[in-house]
Amino acid sequence: MPGFVPRHISVFPSPQELGSSLAQLVAQRAAESGGRFSLGLSGGSLVRILSQELPAAAALSGPAAPARWVLAFCDERLVPVEDPESTYGAYKTHLLSKISIPEKQVVIINPSLPVEEAASDYAEKLKEAFQGENMPVFDLLILGIGPDGHTCSLFPDHPLLQEKEKIVASISDSPKPPPERITLTLPVLNAARTVVFVATGESKAAILKQVVLCGAL
Repeated sequence: MPGFVPRHISVFPSPQELGSSLAQLVAQRAAESGGRFSLGLSGGSLVRILSQELPAAAALSGPAAPARWVLAFCDERLVPVEDPESTYGAYKTHLLSKISIPEKQVVIINPSLPVEEAASDYAEKLKEAFQGENMPVFDLLILGIGPDGHTCSLFPDHPLLQEKEKIVASISDSPKPPPERITLTLPVLNAARTVVFVATGESKAAILKQVVLCGAL
């Protein structure tokens, strides 16, 4: 990896303007890929933001464009798809019903498995989706930031931050409920071509200030 990675910080006056700009970025990166486009999404408030703006932005490239997308999730709670806590379940309801990504190109966890087996199963699915790549290289990852600074299900001072070998890890002691989760690891995040961190609301102000001042973004 190069020693210097260009960064850009954008501030928006409203969630609507943030959503519009974010959706345009996704559509732009998809068009620039010239073919297959791999996208990793986080949950939380991003579900609402993207579900409102992304379908229209993606349609500008033609209705067939999303058929070349591969969609995966940066982390997931080990709950049934029907559970309100399910990231895939939320996107399935609010976004995937509006955008034509083939079901076989949406990479999801199997929530019926024990947490460690679910992580291994998800890693194998990603390897199949990224054939020929030892490390999945996403064209774009869209990540959130928690008030404590966590992203994906990688929490401050947690041992998973030291994981160097696995591309997907399980966590059974999440500081934020539910306790059992599946997450991409830092090597996958660092390998992505573009990573966008999205934060909204006053609760994120303090950690964002800390992150920007220390140069982590």
